[in-house]
Amino acid sequence: MRVPAGRLLLLSVAVALGPCSPPAPFDLLYADGVRAYFAQDWARAAELLQRSVHGYARLQDARRQCQRGCQAEAGWALQGPPLGPPWESAFFGRVLQRAECLEECAGRRLDGQPSVHRAAAEIRRDFEAREPYNYLQVAFFKLKRLDEAVSSAHTFFVANPQHLQMREDMEKYQRMAGVKAESFRDLEAVPHWVAYEAGLHHYGADDYQQAVARLEESLSEGLLALQDCRALCEGLQEEEEKEEEEEEKTQLGLYESIAAHYIQVLKCRQKCVLDISTKPGRVSSVEDFIPSHFDLLQFAYGQVGNQTLAAECAATYLLFYPSDERMLEKMKQYQAALGAKASVVAREAIRSYIQRSLMEKKLIYYAVEHLGETFDDPDPWTPEELIPEGMKAIHREEQEKQRLEAPETEQQQQQQPRGLLPFEGVTITMDSQQLNGSQRVVMDRVLTESECKDVLRLAKAAGGSGDGYRGRRSPHTPHERFEGLTVLRALQLAEEGTVNWRDAKLLLQASEKSREIVESYFTPAKRLYFSFTHLVCRTAAEGEQEGRMDLSHPVHADNCLLDPEGNTCWKEPPAYIYRDYSAILYLNDDFQGGNLFFTEMDAVTVTAQVRPKCGRLVAFSSGGENPHGVWAVTRGRRCAIALWYTLSPEHSEQERAQAEELVKRKLAEQEESHLADKENAEAGRSAGDSPEPPAPKGRARSAGRRSKQYSESGVESKGLQPRDEL
Repeated sequence: MRVPAGRLLLLSVAVALGPCSPPAPFDLLYADGVRAYFAQDWARAAELLQRSVHGYARLQDARRQCQRGCQAEAGWALQGPPLGPPWESAFFGRVLQRAECLEECAGRRLDGQPSVHRAAAEIRRDFEAREPYNYLQVAFFKLKRLDEAVSSAHTFFVANPQHLQMREDMEKYQRMAGVKAESFRDLEAVPHWVAYEAGLHHYGADDYQQAVARLEESLSEGLLALQDCRALCEGLQEEEEKEEEEEEKTQLGLYESIAAHYIQVLKCRQKCVLDISTKPGRVSSVEDFIPSHFDLLQFAYGQVGNQTLAAECAATYLLFYPSDERMLEKMKQYQAALGAKASVVAREAIRSYIQRSLMEKKLIYYAVEHLGETFDDPDPWTPEELIPEGMKAIHREEQEKQRLEAPETEQQQQQQPRGLLPFEGVTITMDSQQLNGSQRVVMDRVLTESECKDVLRLAKAAGGSGDGYRGRRSPHTPHERFEGLTVLRALQLAEEGTVNWRDAKLLLQASEKSREIVESYFTPAKRLYFSFTHLVCRTAAEGEQEGRMDLSHPVHADNCLLDPEGNTCWKEPPAYIYRDYSAILYLNDDFQGGNLFFTEMDAVTVTAQVRPKCGRLVAFSSGGENPHGVWAVTRGRRCAIALWYTLSPEHSEQERAQAEELVKRKLAEQEESHLADKENAEAGRSAGDSPEPPAPKGRARSAGRRSKQYSESGVESKGLQPRDEL
């Protein structure tokens, strides 16, 4: 196994410590390091945490090496499995030899004390999530070892891209004087992922010579990582995951227990292909990770003129999908170019990999059918004939479901008919073509100047009473203050008399009008539901704008995790994966900066910009095809209604229904009050009390002065309840 370059730093620490005593268990070193961290003993914390990381890597490497070595020394490779009548004693004799080999190897590599290196599952998960680097970066920063602090922070952030505090720390490091670009290195870099992303980059840039080299490296390193993962599957079982089954398993006989454990090992081995195809810090894997290499390679080799290797890669791809029409046609072309006598042979290593995988799947599916096991097959290329008859119907249903739920392609989206806009006066200012993208549009005159002023008055009156950050620092930048208000909170404040009821209701109406416009334009045949509605204001902090280099809102996509380095967007939590369309309804333009901009997937290349102004609505699909951000607001206050929509009713905004119910109740109360006023007026006229109609309940007979105060402040008095003409 190749050692990541960053590990050399940790290895040097181990060498410096000398061979005087056996290495302490990594979990104890970790615990002592964390204690030193909270005691602010930064030097000791850095030393112990580095040693714990090295100890964990050493333990994992020892386990992998022992499994590999003992597989050759005490396995079936030389003599083959026992087949004669005394097979049981011969089989278990070999098993005992393997166990002895593993025990001896672990003792030799771990200084005779392998048992003390068994750590709790929670501690192991910390190391898998690179948690020690979170502590290390602070310790190194306190010790003024900036290069090591930055590399530790970057190593943690790669595996935890949604960690908000680390995101802020990374932005600070990027702005910090004296920090070099090469300091941002991943000390735990996975070799096959580094090569894979470099290969994709060269492939996308039409540099096929370099693409071939890096993709071949990725494939080679990936298969090594697969072997390492499979070796670790033969290690200790997760005790926490087996607690519920422990009592039942104690009642099992010899063969039942062996079968249960062996099937768990086989399922772990099958899952390894997901592990190597999932980038650190991500949840979703790259589908068909190994087969896709050969698809890319056959094309790249063809582009550099190596038809022999192109044909070899195409033949290897067909081992996974033997009836793939596109690749079969490619094979015909390569065979014609090479000549009829040329022999094209798929790669033997991949043929062996597939045969081994199918043999394991066959055993697992037997256990599923006869022993009550479950199995989620990670490979879409598994032949259907391997699946038990009783599971084939379910398998087909799953495939059909995935096909129906698959997102529409960009070409299909562009072919969708655009609906007529449901409101007169609303104009389309820029479409997708003018915005240099897909599923984008800018419309104007959605609100009038008067309506914009009313909603701005609502935002100002709500002030720190909103639901969001209440005027505190923006979560995205320290140079701006951020205020947020939901529709429900606005109406609740109106009921309390804090804000104008009419303005709060206008927020509800403006957002619904925007929804109808977006629905009619993008999905005329499908209902759009609100996912979230937020009145948002960003205010430039006075005296903190000089030399500013950050954004008001960093580049992102709304329903997936943008990965600029991998040139992809991962549709997985914590992203709001159910959001389908996004929109922003602007309320003002009296500020500096604050333009919305779209980029390519690299989050750097700007493709279009939109300048906010009153009544302007920008709408777009929420996926990775539309990365966007907001330039810094350097002066003034930028306010807009942010809107997100979903096609799934189960993910519709619950607060929205509560807000609409509150409005209905308010209208019913007003109607009841209006009828009571009318009855009183008629009763008064019949009694001849006065020629002047009585004032409605709750309203002063002479309201001129109070009306003036109301119009200036924008706040409705509790006693004053004008009828809502809207």
